[in-house]
Amino acid sequence: MSTMTRREFVQNTAKHAAVAGAAGFLSASLMELRANPLGLPIGCQTWPVREMIAKDFPGTIKQLAAAGFQSIELCSPVGYADSGFAGLAKYAPAELKKILSDAGVTCISSHFGIDELRKDQPGRIAWAKDVGLTQMLVPSLGGPKNPAMDDIKRIADEYNKMGELATKSGIQQGLHNEDFECSMVNGKRTYDVLLELLDPALVKFQFQVSTIAQGFDAGEYFMKYPGRFISMHVQGWSAQTKKILPVGQDTLDWKKIFTAAKTGGVKNYFVEMNLEMMKASVPYLRALPV
Repeated sequence: MSTMTRREFVQNTAKHAAVAGAAGFLSASLMELRANPLGLPIGCQTWPVREMIAKDFPGTIKQLAAAGFQSIELCSPVGYADSGFAGLAKYAPAELKKILSDAGVTCISSHFGIDELRKDQPGRIAWAKDVGLTQMLVPSLGGPKNPAMDDIKRIADEYNKMGELATKSGIQQGLHNEDFECSMVNGKRTYDVLLELLDPALVKFQFQVSTIAQGFDAGEYFMKYPGRFISMHVQGWSAQTKKILPVGQDTLDWKKIFTAAKTGGVKNYFVEMNLEMMKASVPYLRALPV
């Protein structure tokens, strides 16, 4: 099965937003938010609200905070300029930090395109550090759809070097699993080959839970590769309907996933679905300490 791009994924989830209609939780004040799964703040990825961010970044962050999200993961204004994040470049890093702080959310992670790191990784690291980030993730290493082993070795070597530079700069470099990473090579998943080739001391992984649709089980990966992960993107999934659903209204065993995530090394998690589904996921996550 081919891998959905993030754009296709969000468009797909939008078709099922009607399921997310329950939400009396918005009246909960931020002061009521306490310990959550893994003892970490409930986070969300900003990709699903990119159109809102393009129009009003401060207002969008305030909405996310009001919905119960305590941390956010950004997308780079350089690598994601054509996806609604170009406007972030108008803010100095200190301004960005103030907007986030004023809204009551933290932000230590962002996605960056692999091409922008190839062009100017030192410059992007400098921006990340100025914003207060400690984690830089790429959604994909951008390899071919049908890679040869030599392709994967070459790309892994390149990313190990990027990981080394990031580590020397006090930044954790990480890798998501989309597109190229979900391909096959010599009868093995490219993702598993990358887990073998990428240096654990230099590169951590961010697991996209929705890849369960392609047979990638989050809990299995966390247990098979202890300590190799730093975060995950959270989506609910129905085994019956094969559709994305709000977390807690789906068929996934979230207690099992979050328990396994401790072994995997996960330090952050970010809900990533359309806005209504993300909002509808908050009450369940607040009630699921593990």
